[in-house]
Amino acid sequence: MKNGAKRMLSGVVVVGLSVSAFAGMALAEEEKPTANLTVGAFSQYIWRGFELSKDSIVVQPSMTVGYKGFSANLWGNLDTDPYSTMDEANNWNETDLTLAYGWEMGPVAFSVGYIYYALDAAEDTQEFFASAGLGTLLKPTLTVYRDADYYPGWYTTLGVSHSFQVQGDITLDLGAQASYLAADEATTYAEADGSKYSNFHDGILSVGFTVPVNKYFTVIPKLSYTFPLSSDAEDLMRASSKDGSDDDFVYGGVSVSMAF
Repeated sequence: MKNGAKRMLSGVVVVGLSVSAFAGMALAEEEKPTANLTVGAFSQYIWRGFELSKDSIVVQPSMTVGYKGFSANLWGNLDTDPYSTMDEANNWNETDLTLAYGWEMGPVAFSVGYIYYALDAAEDTQEFFASAGLGTLLKPTLTVYRDADYYPGWYTTLGVSHSFQVQGDITLDLGAQASYLAADEATTYAEADGSKYSNFHDGILSVGFTVPVNKYFTVIPKLSYTFPLSSDAEDLMRASSKDGSDDDFVYGGVSVSMAF
């Protein structure tokens, strides 16, 4: 097991102890922490414009617990048929731990947090992030990520979303997002001339439905389209794709969520 993965698992233990403490506090104050378990199956794993799977179904389980604005999330990726030249590529290739705190000030919702990426085919890394969302029409949200470990750089997103009630509690959910990626070093991400990458990066358009089954279960089918926002992004996304020829992606799937 990688040292980084060991550190991540140690973090999980700390989170577990923290959750236990939260639970104890909840009983004392007659309040309960929240919890969410979600499992999704998707046609492809695309992350920040980069193709991380091809021609296989990916399964992505997620568990989140929260209490008084604090939350801890554990997320993973299982590739059912890894597209790799390696003789033995692991199906389970990523586990992410996210710790966050969120609060509201008037119409603005803020959050800050930390992400540990435990990766199988790449070096583990760590990020910090801060987000601000406006509770108005289209819910514009600005999020800034800072990788402070193996892939130093900045990733900034601006997203909008809107949901329409279609029948009962079922909603049609539309979303759009644009990003800017700026690497600290060319060894992390490089432009065609060899300089460090800094440009508008990937855009995402998405459409989905939120279908509540009962008090606890929700089904969410979703379809997304990711595409480059600049010629430099097109070159980088294509060069980073599995066969070196793809720079835009259409993918989708369905997730089932249980909240309590």
